[in-house]
Amino acid sequence: MKAATVSQLKKELSFRSPGELLELCLRLSKFKKENKELLTYLLFESLDEEEYIQNIKTEIDLEFNAINTKNFFFIKKSVRKILRNIKKYSRYSLKKETEAELLLYFCSKLKDFKPSIKRNTTLLNLYQRQLVAVKKIISALHEDLQYDYELEVEELEGI
Repeated sequence: MKAATVSQLKKELSFRSPGELLELCLRLSKFKKENKELLTYLLFESLDEEEYIQNIKTEIDLEFNAINTKNFFFIKKSVRKILRNIKKYSRYSLKKETEAELLLYFCSKLKDFKPSIKRNTTLLNLYQRQLVAVKKIISALHEDLQYDYELEVEELEGI
């Protein structure tokens, strides 16, 4: 996700009410280096959550393609970085549906990754922990969404 320039942020903030500004600032104060990215999400991307998810999925694809597959040390390091970014973007959104969808996408990419994660215990454990986390998130969602996401989880569990 590319952060907006300071002038773009300033321009967008000028259109907000004082109450909205206060709420944005309080939420912004909870973060440190990601302030600009969070503000970009709140001002520009929160209105279209589907596009936000698609942008992150595209970024995940690029990061998976850039992984050095020469040995599992580099693979583990890169996969952890991707997961860290997903968690960060999920925190910006605060929507459980977004977090579930991103983690499911991450798990599907990891499952299809070559060389296979079955050959490395650490990666396999990381994959299984993410599936458990997704199940926990899904349990808090609406029943219709639960059913759809649970079908995806069952498909991913057959590793």
